Amino acid sequence: MRRRLYFLLPSVARARQVVDELLLERIDAQHIHVLANDDTRLGDLPRAGLFQRSDFVHGVETGLAVGGATGILAGLVLTGLAPEGIPVGGWTVLVLALAGAVIGAWVSGMIGMDIPNSQLKAFEKAVAEGQILMMVDVPKDKVETITRMIKRHHPEADMHGVEPTIPAFP
Repeated sequence: MRRRLYFLLPSVARARQVVDELLLERIDAQHIHVLANDDTRLGDLPRAGLFQRSDFVHGVETGLAVGGATGILAGLVLTGLAPEGIPVGGWTVLVLALAGAVIGAWVSGMIGMDIPNSQLKAFEKAVAEGQILMMVDVPKDKVETITRMIKRHHPEADMHGVEPTIPAFP
């Protein structure tokens, strides 16, 4: 299980130093995500991807739940209102629930890709002003170690806490 740490750094040079230190602490580059405004050149820093920048994951989760529930409801209604002679059973509810969940996840995921990540709202102003947002996904047992290391080596880093869980995928 991983936790996501959020912190703001004043410059790209400082962000590069932190990334190097995280790599030495055996945090893979795929678990480090850097976000900056459009005017900032990040060079070889690991950029935040679609899953970090958008509400895609939240959209998929919401679509699964809403689509699945809608499919179950439609299946139950169809089962209760089916005309004589048309065999409708429990499989109908199951098929419609699965179809609703898949369609809901797909549609909501597509919508979520165009919506900025709601977890990042608190950082919008700082990023727009030129600060660098770094998100680091660390194993639960290394949260304290990494937090202390960053605070000790980079007192200017503005720590913004820990997200209790990160999505199981991607």
